[in-house]
Amino acid sequence: MSPRAIVELMMKNDAFSRWLGVDVVQVDKGTCTLNLTVRADMTNGFHVSHGGIAYSLADSATAFAANAHGEQAMSIECQMSYLTSIPQGSTLTARATEEHRSKRLGRYRVALSSNDKPVALFYGVVMFLGKPWKLES
Repeated sequence: MSPRAIVELMMKNDAFSRWLGVDVVQVDKGTCTLNLTVRADMTNGFHVSHGGIAYSLADSATAFAANAHGEQAMSIECQMSYLTSIPQGSTLTARATEEHRSKRLGRYRVALSSNDKPVALFYGVVMFLGKPWKLES
């Protein structure tokens, strides 16, 4: 399966990423770029994006980049640093890049930006499960 077909299948089964309004801008083996628009129902008590929104977008970008290799992968560890707040109405972009890949593990760096301004940095580690993606997965 192509990286795009794998991500389309994942999105079909991923109600949360669909609720987020994730737009898949680019995907290839080990890399993925996603966008979303921060809606009012995504804000916290300070009227800016809840931290979980950026985290979730980065997690999805990591998952799509890793799974695009054609083998099923799941996150086993993640870390996030927030640089600044993200206002409602902003376009949030997550760019995942594979930093390391072995037979069982992969490490991904996700740079998050809002309107081309850096807002957060995410690192994720995935485990490759040894199961290939198939159309019926």
